[in-house]
Amino acid sequence: EVQLVESAGGLVQAGGSLRLSCTASGFTFDEYTIGWFRQAPGKEREGVSCINPRDGAIYYPDSVKGRFTISSDNAKNTVFLQLDSLQPEDTAVYHCAADQFWKIACGRSSLSPNYWGQGTQVTVSS
Repeated sequence: EVQLVESAGGLVQAGGSLRLSCTASGFTFDEYTIGWFRQAPGKEREGVSCINPRDGAIYYPDSVKGRFTISSDNAKNTVFLQLDSLQPEDTAVYHCAADQFWKIACGRSSLSPNYWGQGTQVTVSS
């Protein structure tokens, strides 16, 4: 059974930081790209980062570049997303997702990744 399990999010003040993790099981970790997505109420889902654990390729959209950092611990089948300089507009439910196709896992396709975590709430207060 494929599982993506995210760590708890939280409530932080503007300018603060959080670190999310996503632990994968049930598939060969380095054959997939792992992505992070977020969705705020009334807004479209947005891909905020992705990583290919095999070659280390990483992508960030301009909206988070320089503030979010993705990394992976392949021995633990885990991907981390460090969120720094958080702003109220970063408030959303954050999901990790996995797909064998880079563009899909990175949110750069109209298609949705095959596998999803349950989501975790990140709230940034002003």
